[in-house]
Amino acid sequence: CRIGQVGGVGGEQHAAYLPNPASAVHTFCHALPDTWHQMGVILSATDSLNWLSEITGKSAGELTAELGDTLKAPTGVSFLPYLSGERTPYNDSAIRGSFTGLAHETGRAVLTQAVLEGVAFAFRDSLEALKTAGTTLTRVTAIGGGSRSRYWLKAIATALQVPVDIPADGDFGAAFGAARLGLIAATGADPLAVCTAPATDATIDPDAGLGGAFADAYQRYRALYPAIRAATA
Repeated sequence: CRIGQVGGVGGEQHAAYLPNPASAVHTFCHALPDTWHQMGVILSATDSLNWLSEITGKSAGELTAELGDTLKAPTGVSFLPYLSGERTPYNDSAIRGSFTGLAHETGRAVLTQAVLEGVAFAFRDSLEALKTAGTTLTRVTAIGGGSRSRYWLKAIATALQVPVDIPADGDFGAAFGAARLGLIAATGADPLAVCTAPATDATIDPDAGLGGAFADAYQRYRALYPAIRAATA
């Protein structure tokens, strides 16, 4: 998964064409021969945390640091990260984000936690859309600025119920992939020999003790889209 300003789950390479246009899954011809690229897309991933940073006056690093290192159970506060609409699974440019469940005692740390969980659940939406298309992911690799937060990666792993691998030098993952494709095009090198899996620096496993709490919170999250859509139509 890519946790940048725009996020995504997938990047899967298939010999078979497995579209799911009803859920806005991207299925494109890959740069490699006889291969398809499949991906779910979130329009505001790290940008959701950046937005909270701007309105609180705290940096993204300061906000996530307030949560500590231990993953917490979701609270009653939910966040829909639709600050500029959403692609997968709704393909809805008009929907906008929301907090629900706010109370007098809701503090900044709870809002940060809700934002991180909301993006994690948006990744889960993409994972479910990919499953419907016939793709099963047993683990994912995290790249992008948001992958610097171990708390966020723990939330994503637990929301997806799959391990999250952190590659060495993950900040350069996209550029490194482009360089590999350029090498193949320029030299005719064997794609299978060039496009090997990156070295893994660490792996974040789902928190078994919080799996049920995250599953319940995801169902609440899923119920919010039609309600917010109807209220703002």
